[in-house]
Amino acid sequence: MLKTGFTETVHGRIAWADTGSEGPVVLLIHGNSSCKEIFGRQLVSELGLSYRMIALDLPGHGASSDAPDPQLTYSIHGYADASIALLEALGIKQAVVVGWSLGGHAALEMLARWPGTIAAWITGTPPAGGADMGEAFLPSEHMGLTFKDVFTEDEARIYAQETVGEGVALLPWMVDACRRADGRFRPLMLQSVAAGLDLDGREVAMKAPQPLAVVSGENEPFVNNAFLKTVAYNNLWDRKVHILEGLAHMPFWEDAGRVNPLLGRFLDEVTR
Repeated sequence: MLKTGFTETVHGRIAWADTGSEGPVVLLIHGNSSCKEIFGRQLVSELGLSYRMIALDLPGHGASSDAPDPQLTYSIHGYADASIALLEALGIKQAVVVGWSLGGHAALEMLARWPGTIAAWITGTPPAGGADMGEAFLPSEHMGLTFKDVFTEDEARIYAQETVGEGVALLPWMVDACRRADGRFRPLMLQSVAAGLDLDGREVAMKAPQPLAVVSGENEPFVNNAFLKTVAYNNLWDRKVHILEGLAHMPFWEDAGRVNPLLGRFLDEVTR
């Protein structure tokens, strides 16, 4: 049965959902201006019964508090720190990290920095940094919203639809999550990237000994799928980048029936 709760950390009060299962721990990290509910189709599934899946609301998102020190928390490395702080507060020493979009960048940081990271799965996330950023992302009409501090009602709806996928039903809580997000994190995150304060995702992918799954939708609006195949991964799961036909930025929500078995095989293999 899915449990929910809050944990106090230096990054603020973090809300979480936990399947409480007996299996290995899997941490689910959401994307920019989203919330833990986006992983509902994984939490409430056979995966949630086989694995102890924990999804958090990043600081400044969902039911979590805003960061008490935005400079400390509102960056890719800060969100990785907040995720690590939650796991350590819960007494968890090892986990597989599944990250979507912004959450995937945090997962890459954890792959390099947290010794308890067994493996990582990233979706909607190019393993890039520094000079690679222009090549790793596609030019998009709405990419500017990624770093905009305040969303109007229309912008929140536009951004939510772009992230869930064109033609996918947009639920009210998805728009609410965009509106609720503490907009201060978006420009601060950009400043951190520009200043080189976060790890280079490409270097992480090229050096990390743990398995790394790279999964992307064929119709990805933000990530350049061609770039994903240029990275010299050290330990790429299945020895290939998985491009899922017909899906967009959020394949695990858009078609959980197809993605969950793939994620399940990954989890089985890296935790056996």
